[in-house]
Order: sequence, then C-alpha cells, then structure tokens
Amino acid sequence: GTEAPARAPRLGFFDQVGLATRDVGAQLRELFDFLGEASGATWAALRRPASVAWGQVSRQMERHGADGLPIVATIALLIGLITAFQAALQLSKFGADTLVANLVGLSLTRELAPLMTAIVVAGRSGAAIAAEVGTMKVSEEVDALYTLGICPHRFLVFPRFLALVVVLPLLTLVADVIGVLGGAAVAVSTLEVGVRGYLLSTQGALDLGDVGGGLVKAAVFGAIIALVACERGMAARGGAEGVGRATTTAVVSTLFYLVVADAGFAVLFDLWQFY
Repeated sequence: GTEAPARAPRLGFFDQVGLATRDVGAQLRELFDFLGEASGATWAALRRPASVAWGQVSRQMERHGADGLPIVATIALLIGLITAFQAALQLSKFGADTLVANLVGLSLTRELAPLMTAIVVAGRSGAAIAAEVGTMKVSEEVDALYTLGICPHRFLVFPRFLALVVVLPLLTLVADVIGVLGGAAVAVSTLEVGVRGYLLSTQGALDLGDVGGGLVKAAVFGAIIALVACERGMAARGGAEGVGRATTTAVVSTLFYLVVADAGFAVLFDLWQFY
C-alpha cells in the first residue's frame, strides 16, 4: 500500500516567535527599500512635474476621496452622536452640561475624526490599492513598465500617494463638521442647550492648532496608507493567492502603523504644549 506522507514536525513556541520575528524583519527591510525608491521617484517628479500623470492623480482623488465621502460622513455622524451621548450622560450628573460641546469638539478634531477617517480609508482604499498594484505585479505589467523605461514608482505610486495625502485632510475636515453637528443634535435633544449656544461653545473650545493638528495627522495617515498599500502590492507573488495575501497584509500593517503614528503624534503634541 501507499505510505502516508510524513507529517511536518510541530514547531515549538520559541521557534514560532523566531519565525514571526524574521518575517517582520524581512517586511521592514522591504518597506525601507521601497521607501528609498519611492522617495527618489517623488523627488524626480517634483523636479519634472510634466512627467507626472496628473490625470491619474485626479482619478485617484475621485476614487478615494469623493467616492468614500458617504461612508466617512456616516461614521463621523455616528461617532459624534455616541461621543455626545456618553459625555452628556456623565457630565449632567455634575451640572456640567455646557462642557459637552468642548469634549465633543476637542475629541473629534484632535483624535477621533483623523483616526477613524484613516481607518475607513485604509480598509476601503488601502485594500483596493494593494489589490490593484498586486494584480499588475503578478501579471507582469510592472515589469513591462520597466522594459518601456517608465518608472513604476512615478507612474503607479506617486499619483496614489499624492491623492491620499490631499484627500485625507479634506475628508477629515468634513468628518469634523458632521461629527460636531451630530453632537449638537444629541445636546439639543437631551440637554437644555440651544444649537447656537452649542456651536458658540464649540468655537470657544477649539483653536486653529486643534483643527490644524488633526489635518496634519490626516495628511501623514494618508501617506502611510498609500505607501504601505503600494509596497505590499509591489511585493505580491504567486498569482491570485499572492494578491489576496498582499491585500490582507496591507490592511493589517496599515492599521498597526496608523495606531503607532497616532501615539507618536500624541506624545509630540503633548511635548509641544509643555514647551
């Protein structure tokens, strides 16, 4: 009779940790190599703007900005409603109803709107970019660009990078406004606060640094999403299965880097205010 195939030896805990660490190190090395090539392509594009496919940039802005506006607006409205409801529930116990607008406005502009918008775009646009670039990679379209003397980083990466860096702050600004309006709806319906008073209180609590800091974070988040998604797409191997694996890795890695970047911004802004 036929012999049963030999079963692969079961790896121990430390072996699995070692393999996982090696994989992370390899991904970081590939990411830094990709960043070097993308930086060179970006510098070349800035030196010769005519070489950039600006029509591609506008199409990417429409796909990842305008097309994603409904879901971003819906989530911002829900976040504003939830934040205001929870704040009103607690602050009303201490007679601090007027502080609901302050809490909602500051939490949205500084943290929730940039981060939640980036997470939505990472799941929606980051996955699409990784799948698109990965499909081009496994079907040898990227190699064809090299053969034609066209830099894939300038032709594929830079338009997506520029589009997300521009549209993320715009989407975040929309999320700020809609989230504040959602908080106002809760405050007006559950507290003895008028719409005008709520908006004036929000205006008094916020300054240009709060809104501008959130928009700067959003631009950095857009750069992270574009670079990680394109890098994972360029690293795709092995046909359709490889594209699916690259897409999944792109979304997971992007979410991790977004949280790390947000933590870094929190420390940086805290030090800025301290000094």
